[in-house]
Amino acid sequence: MLAGCGLLPEYKEESVDAWSVSRLYEEAKAEIDSGNYEKATEYLEKLEARFPYGKYAQQAQLELAYVYYKNSDAASAIAAADRYIKFHPNSSGVDYAYYLKGLANFIGETGIISSLVGKDVSERDPKPGIDSFEAFKALVTRFPDSKYAPDARLRMQYLANALAMHEIHVAEYYYRRGVYVAAINRAQKVLEEFPKTPATERALVVMAHSYDKLGMDGLRDDAKRVLDKTYPQWNEPDAASKEKTPWWQIWK
Repeated sequence: MLAGCGLLPEYKEESVDAWSVSRLYEEAKAEIDSGNYEKATEYLEKLEARFPYGKYAQQAQLELAYVYYKNSDAASAIAAADRYIKFHPNSSGVDYAYYLKGLANFIGETGIISSLVGKDVSERDPKPGIDSFEAFKALVTRFPDSKYAPDARLRMQYLANALAMHEIHVAEYYYRRGVYVAAINRAQKVLEEFPKTPATERALVVMAHSYDKLGMDGLRDDAKRVLDKTYPQWNEPDAASKEKTPWWQIWK
């Protein structure tokens, strides 16, 4: 019997390159479910290359955006989401594509305000945060009832606060270096683009200080008037201070 076994044909596992489109997709989904995103990426990329058209290819583009995002490959995730949005603008998965695009950009957003040491704040790039905000904005505008919209709105609020604070840090950077016009422009941007964020108070303070330095008393007083009306506590001295500090000497 043992000798006879040698006459049987040797079993060879079927090559991935020979798999059908449905098997590639099912195997990829199984790897996603098990958390093996690298293997899932391999199968989905093969599917997209070998079968560029049809329902499986369309879904593979969306799944690729997801697995790239899970692998922290933001650039590839964004590119895959953009391809899906471009080629399937009317599909049922477009809202999810915008959501994934926002999430992928969100990965790179942390540099806006979370790391204020070791690099000049004016040199950091807020573009990932801006792109993330725009992707979430497109989602909630086009698909307000999407199941991803509530989370997108929360992330938009966080991003608005972060981007506003970035502008404030840059404005203060310019102020400290005596570039008062640039400081005013940055602070004005906060008031125009992020009017309902906590950074608004600091923007008005920067403007009041900068106008004072430039000798523009009328505009300085206008900024102070808005501060007094909107943030009545802004000019209060420190609790340990016995004398009220003049408003133009306060730096918040």
